[in-house]
Amino acid sequence: MSKFRLDEVDHQILDMLIDNTRIPFTDIAKKLLISAGTVHVRVKKLEDAGIIQGSSLTLDYEKLGYSFIAYVGVFLNNTSQTKFVLERINEIPYVTVAHVTTGKFNIFCKIRARDTKHAKDVIYMIDDIEGVYRTETMISLDESINDKKRLMHTIFREM
Repeated sequence: MSKFRLDEVDHQILDMLIDNTRIPFTDIAKKLLISAGTVHVRVKKLEDAGIIQGSSLTLDYEKLGYSFIAYVGVFLNNTSQTKFVLERINEIPYVTVAHVTTGKFNIFCKIRARDTKHAKDVIYMIDDIEGVYRTETMISLDESINDKKRLMHTIFREM
């Protein structure tokens, strides 16, 4: 598959959408001195190419009562159980990220919980999955950096 080519207008549209996915196309058009129809066509082209895949919502988990973050390394009895275990982990809504990894853990998860007791319950849910040998947990003291926007802006500057 060939690399999709972005021109300067595409870059400018993406930069604005990265900062605010809810910005109206008319506002983008005014800032770029193009028509809203042009913005719509460009965004549709970027969606069809798979560069834009939906939009996201950023929540303040602390205000919602879910400020506790932990990372759980999952050891499996057998690597062949990875798919099954991931399917069970996916059923636990408090697991927000899961990676199949090399190295120490077979699977590495990020969980969000209300407090330590709730986190313990979530970790026990993971432990109870058939095929999980054991888990190892690291508690996050502070989520110091969580900024995908910087990476997206850098990627588009480098294109």
